Amino acid sequence: MAISAGAASFFITNSIVVNMTAGLSVGLFVPVVDEIAQNWGNIRNLWYSVRYRNRSIRVSTSYLFKIYIDGKYLLIRGNRYRNQFQPVGGVHKVSPQGNATLSAMGVTDDDLIPLDAVSYGDLRVRVPGKRIFQFFQWFDSRQGREDSPWREFQEELLAINILPQTKFPHIMHNYLRREVDSIRFSEWAEEMEILVADIYELVPNQEQEDALRQLAAYGHPDIVWVSSQQIKRRGASSGQPQTIEISAHSRRIL
Repeated sequence: MAISAGAASFFITNSIVVNMTAGLSVGLFVPVVDEIAQNWGNIRNLWYSVRYRNRSIRVSTSYLFKIYIDGKYLLIRGNRYRNQFQPVGGVHKVSPQGNATLSAMGVTDDDLIPLDAVSYGDLRVRVPGKRIFQFFQWFDSRQGREDSPWREFQEELLAINILPQTKFPHIMHNYLRREVDSIRFSEWAEEMEILVADIYELVPNQEQEDALRQLAAYGHPDIVWVSSQQIKRRGASSGQPQTIEISAHSRRIL
């Protein structure tokens, strides 16, 4: 009887110890996982800086507008690729102060897009691999670079009177998310590449909604209104001949 009691006590005690150990392990594990999740971008960039320290990495950062009215998305004809439509938006610009910071890192201009009045100051660059972490720390600080989507909205829709400037003296928008593609080899660039896109959503007032509906009703040769399915299919519609081409990166606004 004494042996049975002792055995029972042994198992109870060990069960308590096991449960306490398991509870402590879970209690420690969850905060660690949370910390990793919250800092995953930094961890990833730090790894890139080590893994690709002796290579040059092409980095292109942009912002895109989701303009959505009555179940349709507004897309605009591309400036460089006139046969395709894409979201309003473009590459971030860098200020002279930002250029000085990037030069100190050894960052150079990308040579795939001709440097002209349109592309001057674009944040489409070649970053020394060992500086990737430092580059994204600078990018996230928002110092010395464009931090508003207004410029491209104004240039692409208002300056050429696709939308009336009187109805859009200012705009309200929501910041939705940032998409950072995993590093990959780009056959086009013949280099490792990271693409970054900040996604914004236009929040029009009633007068601006009316102007957008009027644009949809009357049409414009440089504008299309498309469904999410058309965007996913790059412009194709079921049972109909394809009449437009939609850029691959348009999926980001869905």
